[in-house]
Amino acid sequence: MKIKLTLLALFAAFAFTASAQSDYKNSIGLRLGGGYYDLIGAAFKTFISEPAALEFDLGFKPSIGYGIYSDGITNLSLSGAYQHHFPIGNIEGFKWFVGGGAIIANTFSDYEDWGGVSIGIFPTGGVDYKLKNAPFAFSADLRPTAHFVKSYGGINGFLFNSGLTARYVF
Repeated sequence: MKIKLTLLALFAAFAFTASAQSDYKNSIGLRLGGGYYDLIGAAFKTFISEPAALEFDLGFKPSIGYGIYSDGITNLSLSGAYQHHFPIGNIEGFKWFVGGGAIIANTFSDYEDWGGVSIGIFPTGGVDYKLKNAPFAFSADLRPTAHFVKSYGGINGFLFNSGLTARYVF
């Protein structure tokens, strides 16, 4: 009985996934980050199949000028993520997604303990909306990141990141 229920659940999941269709192929734009390693960045997203997309972000966080160690600290990051999309109700162009990715960042700092390269992985989730009558897409995501190499501020471990993205669709 458990095997039949499992197979039925898998079949339902595949049927649901097959109905998820992308409303665009490629997009490029800006991502506003809310984490430790990016404040603004360039974002590129491409769908590799109907529900599956890859997103690449080149992020930058300049010295923001407050706090004891804020002057002279600048971050540059590159991240890539796989996202699997699902429709939200019957709203055309509106989807939620889950996935995962990796990031490499470099903190340039006048303070030895705060500078250096960090590498991490993250699960990601969020929503994506493509405007019906205009070539623009918007998304919001969460990326709780586990760093395995020295990260921002010399912290090895967990850093939270989120973002809002506006992209031109082509």
